[in-house]
Amino acid sequence: MPMARQALTFFTNPFRKYTIPTILFAQKTPKRHRFSCHYTHSVSAISDPKPCIRSPEAIALEYSDLNLPHTTSEEVGHVRIRQHVNPLSASFATPAEVPNWDEVYKDARLPLMVDIGSGSGRFLMWLAKRNLHSKNYLGLEIRKKLAMRAEDWAKELSLRNIHYMFANATISFKQLVSTYPGPLILVSILCPDPHFKKKHHKRRVLQKPLVDSIVNCLAPGGQVFIQSDVLEVALDMRNHFDAESDTLTHVINTDSSVLCDDDGWLLSNPMGIRTEREIHAELEGAKIYRRMYQKRI
Repeated sequence: MPMARQALTFFTNPFRKYTIPTILFAQKTPKRHRFSCHYTHSVSAISDPKPCIRSPEAIALEYSDLNLPHTTSEEVGHVRIRQHVNPLSASFATPAEVPNWDEVYKDARLPLMVDIGSGSGRFLMWLAKRNLHSKNYLGLEIRKKLAMRAEDWAKELSLRNIHYMFANATISFKQLVSTYPGPLILVSILCPDPHFKKKHHKRRVLQKPLVDSIVNCLAPGGQVFIQSDVLEVALDMRNHFDAESDTLTHVINTDSSVLCDDDGWLLSNPMGIRTEREIHAELEGAKIYRRMYQKRI
């Protein structure tokens, strides 16, 4: 019996001009999904076979216009990504040093967006490149080499409105953001490490002290954007911010054009670009749970 192939379906990313293929996957998926391709009998698929697109290819396509260099500085060297980090470790207990913001940014008075857990930095870099003269961006990443490589990339691209820091946001967020000369208008926490085991929930980045720091530092009218492909984690973050209803309101209460499902999750990504984890999860058929809050004026 010849090997069966599954027909490809296509979807158009609403924030990009090109079309990329996605695969029909088995209905049962684990909490953290592993990529796999399945096949089924299809005359059209056999007569017109198309390659199975994988996460690295989709990510490269999504961020192709960044034209990032393939080399990094000797100081950074080869970047081997460690997926899970314990933020409670003593090695991450030292607060990050507050930089001279006037040296970091061309104009340190511009409105600031902070991405907590900026990962490779591509997501924030894409935004910075499109808002060169109107916004500044700060990426906080607990994995040092990722932050260093992202900062190298930003310098290679001569971006003076973005900066990456090796920092434990739980410890350093308030100290860093409170010294920034301009207003904090947006904080994002996108697909953070889920730390599935109950005994490790205390390692999750979003805890009450960080929520308080975000709410207090956020400018009136400023926003908080959270998302995860793990429902349990998304609900945990949602509960933290829903509890701040005296100060924060869900964005659907201030913007009638925002669309949500029956459970209050945003139907689409409002940022105009997807994160790498988001691309990977959607390729595997996972749902992304998103919420956005706005600080009351």
